[in-house]
Amino acid sequence: MLPDRIHFEGRVLFLSEDAEKVRRQLAGEDLEPGEALPLRDQISTDEITPAWICYHYDEKLGEFPYLGLKCGEAFPVKAGAVRAGSFAVSVAGKRRGKGSSREASPYAEWCAGLRLVIAESFERIYRQNCQNLGLLTSTDLGLVARIRGGEAIPLAEFTEGLDPITAGLVRQGGLFAYNAARLRGEETPPPPGSGLQPMTYAEKILARHAVVDAAAGHLGLPSVRPGDGLFVKADWRFSHDYVTPMAASFLEKALGPDVVLRDPATILAFRDHLTFLHHSMRAEHRAQGLLEVAQRLKPAQEAFCERHGIRLHGELPDGNGSEGICHAIMTERYVLPGQVVVGTDSHTPHAGALGCLAFGVGTTDIAAAWVTGDVRATVPPTIRVLLSGRLRPGLSAKDLVLHLLAQPFIREGGALGHVVEYQGEALTDLDTDERATLTNMAAEIGGFTGLIAPDAETVRFVKDRRGVELLLEDWMHGDAGANYAHTVEVDCSALAPMLARPGDPGNGLALADLKEEVPIHIAYLGSCTGGKREDLRRAYEVVKEAAAAGRRIPKDVQFFVQCGSEEVRRHAAEQGWLAAFEAVGAVVLGSSCGACINAGPGVSTRADQVTISAINRNFPGRSGPGQMWLASPATVAASALAGRIVGA
Repeated sequence: MLPDRIHFEGRVLFLSEDAEKVRRQLAGEDLEPGEALPLRDQISTDEITPAWICYHYDEKLGEFPYLGLKCGEAFPVKAGAVRAGSFAVSVAGKRRGKGSSREASPYAEWCAGLRLVIAESFERIYRQNCQNLGLLTSTDLGLVARIRGGEAIPLAEFTEGLDPITAGLVRQGGLFAYNAARLRGEETPPPPGSGLQPMTYAEKILARHAVVDAAAGHLGLPSVRPGDGLFVKADWRFSHDYVTPMAASFLEKALGPDVVLRDPATILAFRDHLTFLHHSMRAEHRAQGLLEVAQRLKPAQEAFCERHGIRLHGELPDGNGSEGICHAIMTERYVLPGQVVVGTDSHTPHAGALGCLAFGVGTTDIAAAWVTGDVRATVPPTIRVLLSGRLRPGLSAKDLVLHLLAQPFIREGGALGHVVEYQGEALTDLDTDERATLTNMAAEIGGFTGLIAPDAETVRFVKDRRGVELLLEDWMHGDAGANYAHTVEVDCSALAPMLARPGDPGNGLALADLKEEVPIHIAYLGSCTGGKREDLRRAYEVVKEAAAAGRRIPKDVQFFVQCGSEEVRRHAAEQGWLAAFEAVGAVVLGSSCGACINAGPGVSTRADQVTISAINRNFPGRSGPGQMWLASPATVAASALAGRIVGA
């Protein structure tokens, strides 16, 4: 239990847009708040802990926070600098912690000595991970002067406005301590006081899964509303190779090596992120022994799964990839409408295309959920994205979501922590693969999750992929009169092919508005967002005539095609799509996250290289040091053939 007043011993680090100001602080100079402005906005977890840092999962992470922080065109933070600077507080601007759900980011900050992170606003998963670890958070920049003045800050200031469960967790100093107190009867989550009222579809799912009596296994509340704190039973809990070893380490430190997991048949693990790492790791990282560090994650994950009877979707016997990306396999094989699904990846909302509430959680959350079977959630408000009109031929869900990401309401954080529920006529034109692009990229929108109520297309998909006849239940939709925090209307008939400029998925512009010629070096078609059946079909429609005519991509362009799962790869081979890609000069890879996570062929190796990619995010350093443009699968394929960014 934390004391009633917190005294912060240490310095304050302002994460400024000006690299020189950051360097001055690391060298020992303390800046005044006004002097540090402007602060960096939209710092991603890729910048706090670049992917290669996450091969570590212990206190060694404390050497590395902010190594990927880009200030202008510079990266001012070096290994060990934050820890050596004796900082207790770190301050940033808007949307701190966007992107990946990696708990390695706040854990690295904690291990470097930070005890409080301040920002104008936070991404949900990052802030939740901080709370789980006992790293305090605040949006009050006025705390800086008080802390520097030696004032002990009341703990109540860090719990103000939180739901009772989250407030109790902060007081206890983290999720494991809270759950221990909960099991001892010292923390009893109060039931929400919501009376009967119309609910959104997401609220209905949460109400049905709300844990009323954990010991007796009683579930279900008449209704819930935004702001209610709950523990909800998870139908599926999954983790991937980056996270499983860290979660296992956290769990065994907290509860011992003989801990028993609840219902391991509903726990899944995936070896999908790092299967091609040995093809792309930079020479300097190899020289530091990082390949060996990363390779230890595989046996650690396998040993944990074997010990606890967890199904592991692992590497292929021939070493050429994996069974598939976690999100692809969860959607193809497991999840059903109305379920709650949690996974250790920010793109867990992918499965929301099937009408389940699927959301990303951090390392501590998943470790606790393995034992309790439930996960904490604050009921989020819901934003309705109303898709009117019909998409023109050739337009895809990727074009639609890049358009959404460029809207000021989204860019300024209007959807932070919200359920993003898609409705409207345009869904008629989108199969489940396309819908999954919309729900998947709720992560880039900043949402809690993306969701589409199930319909006839959902039934068709489950029948097609699993051979199962699915019966939808009457409750699986929002109530008339349900409260939506905001409605975003999109006239889909007016949309055109889209791009996102390098640096952020929100840097959107219409392809027709690209005035300069942009030669490319790499075209990448893959990832959970760009490696589905429909993604490959649309790209095939672009290349098939070139393949038949014997045309090939320019000799100075590399074109990579990487399926989201082996099921997709088999289907694409049967349809002749892969042969067409190879005929124009593409390299077809086994299934894996690969270049999307900077771990496989398709990553850039120089800052002057330009990539056009169908993945979901293009934060600095995400897939190498080069400049990455985002686009639809069709635009990626057309650009590969042209050697420059063009439309299909």
